[in-house]
Amino acid sequence: MAQHSVGTVRTEVHRLQSPLRLECGAELKDAEIAYEQYGSLENPVILLCHALSGDAHAAGTHAGETKSGWWDGVIGEGKALDTARYCIICTNVIGGCAGSTGPSSRNPQTGKPYGREFPVITITDMVRAQHQFLTEHGVSHLYAVIGGSMGGMQTLTWAVLYPDFLRKAVVIASSGYSTPMHIAFNAVQRAAVLREKDGGLALARMMAHITYLSEESMYEKFGRRLQYADERSFDFAPEFSVETYLSHQGESFVKRFDADSYLYITKALDYYDLTKDGSLAAGLACANAQFLILSVSSDWLYPSVLSGEIVSALRASGKDAEYAEIISPFGHDGFLLEFSQLNYLLGKFLTPQTVADLMKVNPPVIHCDATLSEAAKMMVSEGTDHLPVVSEDGILKGIVTSFDVAKSVAFGLGSLREVMTTSVITAEPTDSLPEAAQRLKKYHISALPVVCQGKVVGMLTSDSLASGRKA
Repeated sequence: MAQHSVGTVRTEVHRLQSPLRLECGAELKDAEIAYEQYGSLENPVILLCHALSGDAHAAGTHAGETKSGWWDGVIGEGKALDTARYCIICTNVIGGCAGSTGPSSRNPQTGKPYGREFPVITITDMVRAQHQFLTEHGVSHLYAVIGGSMGGMQTLTWAVLYPDFLRKAVVIASSGYSTPMHIAFNAVQRAAVLREKDGGLALARMMAHITYLSEESMYEKFGRRLQYADERSFDFAPEFSVETYLSHQGESFVKRFDADSYLYITKALDYYDLTKDGSLAAGLACANAQFLILSVSSDWLYPSVLSGEIVSALRASGKDAEYAEIISPFGHDGFLLEFSQLNYLLGKFLTPQTVADLMKVNPPVIHCDATLSEAAKMMVSEGTDHLPVVSEDGILKGIVTSFDVAKSVAFGLGSLREVMTTSVITAEPTDSLPEAAQRLKKYHISALPVVCQGKVVGMLTSDSLASGRKA
């Protein structure tokens, strides 16, 4: 399928209709949330959460500009976040400086910018602001929440705070809590900003940018090359290519980001901790979403071991959690660059394509010599209305339904063989979902045994097709 950009877009602003209560005890009145929306609200809604220095501009271009949004490579028709299939919404976090209420916003009580009188915020506050905005925007349920880095922290927090509001969650290059190393980096960066606002912010950005790269990518991009001369200058002016690059990153960042927002957002990162009594599994136990956890192979800021910890914590409490590692030399920034891998992994998770993607694996089956009473008891214990009937060697011989069991009682039938259907409509794991759906509709049935070489390997139900997730 051809891939298309969402074209020219603009950032909208929504004023919250009631005060936003914060974890610190303060409340924000008339708080505003900047957002961009790609696609119709009539489609399933996906919320996209940005990283520390991100904003609501995730895709397309603004009028008169040429720079695309920060995740343009995965948003648009034919891409993983297909705007013909989904409605994508991205908001700027509360405390930010790209349209949402933050330190640079006007304090309605004084008429002046909040500055450092702005209340301290947390990741939880960011998510609660998003939830309030979405509710007022007419969104009552999310198909998915997706985020990388700090966006991944928001995604996990969504799954904990509002477990029934979202169906799927994608957490990329993130963690379940901020480690001492994360806090240390943030503390040094804030110290720089607190000493000198603009110069300190530039220095903080230079330091942070090092953590977003990998040693491999730095060797490839810079090596030990001198930027402006062939010989060493024997002074303290920037001369290595990597030095001038970092200087440029710092200087350009000051032009687009507010120093006070940097203080507040990094503090929110420090406070982030979803563990409960020291256990991440306990902290995530209330989540109901289906999860995809992604890491980047060369990321040393949020290494794969932290993503693995999230997966283990989710699985420990029986959650549906898939994991994959993005192979990339780009370090933490890989989640903003590896669009081919992201389109494949996100597309497969968000939009199931084959029966194997949605079928219940190894469903309960019953032997053809079993009694009707045994079949009825198994249906009750397994919570199913359909039981494939198999031979001793596991070959499908028929199917019995709860209606068949009721019929046997009504007509005094005593044998499973008397009531089971022997001409079974089946599917194979590689069948497409549209094919399976047509089969269910044509034969007026609500479940298809999935077979491979005659043996039952799964069960696909109409409920699974309707919900887009495994039973």
